[in-house]
Amino acid sequence: MGPTATGKSAAAIKLALELGGEVVACDSTAVYRGIDIGTDKVPLHEQQGIRHHLVDMVGPTETYSAARYAADAAAAIRDIHARGKVPILAGGTGFYYRALVRGLFPGPARNDALRARLDRIAARRDVTSLHRWLARVDPESAARIQPRDQKRLVRALEVYLLTGKPLTSHFADTASPLAGWEIRATGLNAPRDVLRARVAARVDQQFARGVVDEVRNLIAAGVPKTAHAFSGLVYRQIIEMLDGLRGEAETRALIVQENMRYARRQLTWFRHEPDVHWQELHHEDMKA
Repeated sequence: MGPTATGKSAAAIKLALELGGEVVACDSTAVYRGIDIGTDKVPLHEQQGIRHHLVDMVGPTETYSAARYAADAAAAIRDIHARGKVPILAGGTGFYYRALVRGLFPGPARNDALRARLDRIAARRDVTSLHRWLARVDPESAARIQPRDQKRLVRALEVYLLTGKPLTSHFADTASPLAGWEIRATGLNAPRDVLRARVAARVDQQFARGVVDEVRNLIAAGVPKTAHAFSGLVYRQIIEMLDGLRGEAETRALIVQENMRYARRQLTWFRHEPDVHWQELHHEDMKA
C-alpha cells in the first residue's frame, strides 16, 4: 500500500515471483474494463506470468462498490490460498483496503430527500463546499474522497447527518471478510520531489500511449461522461479538456497536481491503518 507512483505494482510482481504468489489489485478504477491507460494497469507482457485478480471486473457503465470489492477480493484470496499460492494485495485505494481487512458497516438506507438537499447545495455553492463540510465533521473520509467526487461526498454526509456519527467511526462495529487471517502490511513511501518526477513522467507516458483517444472511444461507444468509471484522476481532467475547459498542457499540469494532492490523502489514510511496516524509499530505490 501507499501513495501513487511508489512502485507498488512492480513490488507485488517481484514478491509474487519470490513467494509463488498471485496479485490481488486494490484499486477502485482497475476494476473497470476499458479504463486502462489512465489507471496504469500492468500490461500482460509485463506481468511476468503472475496472475492478477480484481482487474477488469465490470463494464465502464457500471458502478462498483467497496462492499462488492471486499466480497470479491476475499473470495479471490481464499481461492489463491486453496491452490497453494500466496495472495499478495497491492494498490492505493485505502477505503477498499479497509473494507476488506476490517469490513463495512451496513449503514442507513439512502434518504432521497436528504440527498436532493445535498445535491442542491453542491449545485449552488460548488461540490467542493460538500468536501469542506465533510472535512469538518469527518476528516478521515474527507482525506480519502476527492473534492469533486459528489456521489461519495453525499453518501458520507448522509451517514453523518442520519446517524450523528462520522462514516469512519462505524468501522469499529464491523466484521472483516478476512477475520482470522494474518495480514502483513507494508507501506511504500518516497521523497516528494522524486514522487512528483515519477508522476509527471507517468502522465507524459499516458498521453503518449493514447489516453485521450481511449476516452474519446469510450464516449463514442456510449459511455456517458458522468459514468463512475470516469470519476477518477486523469479521466475527469481529460473530459474537461475535451469539453474545452483547458488545453492539453494545462491538463497535463493539472493531472500532476491532482495526483500529488491524492498522494497526500493516500498517505494520511494509510498512516491511520494499524500494524503497517513502512518502507521509506530513497532516490536510488525509485530509479525507473
